[in-house]
Amino acid sequence: MYDLLILGGGPAGYLAAERAAQSGLKAAVFEKSNIGGVCLNEGCIPSKALLYSAKIYHNAAHGEKYGVKVENAFLDHKYVISRKKKVVEMLTGGIRAKLKKLGASLISAEGIIKGRSLEGFVIAAGGKEYVGKFLLIATGSVSVIPPIEGLKESLNTGFALTNREILELKQVPGELAIIGGGVIGLEMANYYCAAGSKVTVIEMLDHIGGNVDRDISKNLQLSLEKIGVKFLLSSKVTKISGRQVTFEKNGKEQAIKADKVLLSIGRKPFTEGIGLENIGVYTERGRIITDEMCRTNVAGAYAAGDVNGVSMLAHTAYREAEVAVNNILGKKDYVDYDAIPAVIYTNPEVASVGLTEEAARARGISVKAAKLSMNYSGRYAAENEGGDGFIKLVADAEGGALLGCHMVGNYSSEFIVAASMMVQMRMRIADIKKIVFPHPTVSEIIREAIFELQ
Repeated sequence: MYDLLILGGGPAGYLAAERAAQSGLKAAVFEKSNIGGVCLNEGCIPSKALLYSAKIYHNAAHGEKYGVKVENAFLDHKYVISRKKKVVEMLTGGIRAKLKKLGASLISAEGIIKGRSLEGFVIAAGGKEYVGKFLLIATGSVSVIPPIEGLKESLNTGFALTNREILELKQVPGELAIIGGGVIGLEMANYYCAAGSKVTVIEMLDHIGGNVDRDISKNLQLSLEKIGVKFLLSSKVTKISGRQVTFEKNGKEQAIKADKVLLSIGRKPFTEGIGLENIGVYTERGRIITDEMCRTNVAGAYAAGDVNGVSMLAHTAYREAEVAVNNILGKKDYVDYDAIPAVIYTNPEVASVGLTEEAARARGISVKAAKLSMNYSGRYAAENEGGDGFIKLVADAEGGALLGCHMVGNYSSEFIVAASMMVQMRMRIADIKKIVFPHPTVSEIIREAIFELQ
């Protein structure tokens, strides 16, 4: 008998187990694969290990801009992959150790919801049944596999890859076609281009980066084009066969050759076959419907992370897990989805939080905005020779509250949290002007831009 049963050991699942155990609850987390989920094993962390190596290589190869000359700089892809594995193993080991220390049970088996008894929810796993007063569903997401002719066959032969396989490649492909210009596609385009691939990104939309600010999207595209990435926008892939990718653009069918194809058009919640129907959990288009307190329509059952499809980011999953556990403990809590930061870890980085001008106006909000070059930060100018990054702030024209912050430029990922706090606390421009930023730091660009808002 447990207080809390958790399906899935990704960011939402393992953190919920930790927070529950720290609060005195008896918790069990079921994970059929590796603890840490997609983020730690096949996404966030592995990709950052690769991208950091690419950044070091780029700096070495172009160090002459800073008076440092390195001859014959070389990126050893096999070593990069082996180091990535070491990092992942260290972090997953840390999670296991912490769960054990806190007394949370880690059950290495797939958990299936069997129903509900007088004592609580019943989960079957590994030939046993477990009962818990509360249930948290955190089964994550899987790659979207669109109905493209020849795609499934290409995935079976290893010609086409998902985010999982692209991070395990032993050799750098000569030509890499990437279907989708979202976060995963752009980050892998950045790395494999640096590693020596001829990279082509095929994107259905007329811009890259999904919902990012359009000016930032254009800036990032130009930056990646400078290092050799080619973009085919407003293009729909129709067929994969014979080592080539066929796509339709402007009503005409075209094709490019490739040694490997990365499929990165997005992810979808994993809800099939886990027994949701046995307790009546409501889903819509494959995602579990939750409120801002992470509650499902079933009393005592919560859902957090990618499975609810609201904000499919690891740090959102962390926050949702905490909110779910707090509400289980009787501490009313909720998720503020308007204050969730997002980052694309390319070179340069993209970081944003809150509303864009377009999104704010769509809500009927009267806004004022300011756009400022990152070169107004002395630290940025000193460390980014030829950098053309910028920041854009969006504020409520009537109330003066900061609604959004959007940046492109290195170090953005490390201080977007400051803007996140401002957005979450609904801070007014007049109050933000009183905050003292350390000098010289790139974060000062927030202060500089604040004073541009009129």
